[in-house]
Amino acid sequence: MSSEHLLEVLNPATEEVVAAVPGASPADVDAAVTRAAGAQRIWAALPPADRARLLRRFAVAVDEHLEELARLEVREAGHLVGNARWEAGNVRDLLDYAAGGVERLTGRQIPVPGGLNVTILEPLGVVGVIAPWNFPMPIAAWGTAPALAAGNAVLLKPAETTPLTALRLAELALEAGLPEHLFQVLPGRGDITGDALVRHPGVAKIVFTGSTRTGTRVAALGAEQVKPVTLELGGKSPNIVFADADLETAVDPFSFLDNAGQDCCARTRVLVQESVYDEVREHLAEALAAVVVGDPADEKTRMGPLISRQHLDRVRGFVPDDAPALRGSAPEGPGFWFPPTVLTGESPDSAAACEEIFGPVAVLLPFTDEQDAIRLANGTPYGLSGSIWTRDLGRALRVAQAVRAGNLSVNSHSSVRYWTPFGGFKQSGVGRELGPDALTAFTETKNVFISTEGPAQ
Repeated sequence: MSSEHLLEVLNPATEEVVAAVPGASPADVDAAVTRAAGAQRIWAALPPADRARLLRRFAVAVDEHLEELARLEVREAGHLVGNARWEAGNVRDLLDYAAGGVERLTGRQIPVPGGLNVTILEPLGVVGVIAPWNFPMPIAAWGTAPALAAGNAVLLKPAETTPLTALRLAELALEAGLPEHLFQVLPGRGDITGDALVRHPGVAKIVFTGSTRTGTRVAALGAEQVKPVTLELGGKSPNIVFADADLETAVDPFSFLDNAGQDCCARTRVLVQESVYDEVREHLAEALAAVVVGDPADEKTRMGPLISRQHLDRVRGFVPDDAPALRGSAPEGPGFWFPPTVLTGESPDSAAACEEIFGPVAVLLPFTDEQDAIRLANGTPYGLSGSIWTRDLGRALRVAQAVRAGNLSVNSHSSVRYWTPFGGFKQSGVGRELGPDALTAFTETKNVFISTEGPAQ
């Protein structure tokens, strides 16, 4: 691969350079699309059972190298080693799940007069997947696994800071027997490699996960070619805690501290009914003080570093030193560290309460009653996820119906399961990923009518 630039990969916990990876140029992208188109025709022509078998072999290869992939993720993304093992396992599980859909990707027979009407689901061709740095392996697999299962080729552009696991996954796909060039990884900068991938007329669809700002540009570029896009964008998810909830479970700080808060589903707006506000505040103060922040390779660590110096500076910008807040601790010295923080003096319309910080920072806000909670929950341009905590089932259902978000959990902080659809409302995205319909998002529906009328006499 020729290169217009080198990507320097840093360990976020130490700031040490762990790799330098060539970035793909527009010419590299063009050549990759040509290769992928040829491989896709071979792949789509295989019997469905053979495609499914090869995807399962890919899953087995990932499982056999799970620890290696996890350690790469620790080095390039600063993830806790336990979390990184889960992420590699999630790639394995997604491949298995998608393989199960290959032989069930069926059309329909629709009753019509004068003949037989059937629909056929055909692969799109070459699909571009642009993955983020916060969960490099799982989110790459959200698009890659169903796209491959539906008969497409995939060009994956990982984030500039986290290309290593993606490159290793592509090697494992080849070792598992997938056709050469069917799954290619194109590291590079967004404004060079990503732009070329989105603009390329040979790429039939783009799947993008990242910021809302960049997502709007991807959507605009796709619209120039009437190219479909799936966008999984930002979030500012509420955690709505009513007074009758199990407070210690409901106000788990890791609902917003997991992955150092670098999670679009993080419950960073903690909305608490006034009568239990002080109790919740005391619980959070104790919980933050107990969080162990440090070396992500240490099994005892509960929170690691942020991804980069630039991102650390951005998070700091939301938290002035004199801001009223509950604070934990973080290491001194090298690494991109920020302490667990809950802001307690913000107004509901402040920047910290409305904008996605993408760090270990939450805002604690009181509400009076059900309608006030709904108003606060819907008071941002985002609508990705959220939690509702109450023992009143009727209230839980009313609030779930009223909150404008794509993924809600009642008495739980879980947002993502590969068995169920995932996506956002409002500025949190367009389209859905995962779940039983994931493969169909990577197909075109062709309608065929077969006349049963005899020839005219």
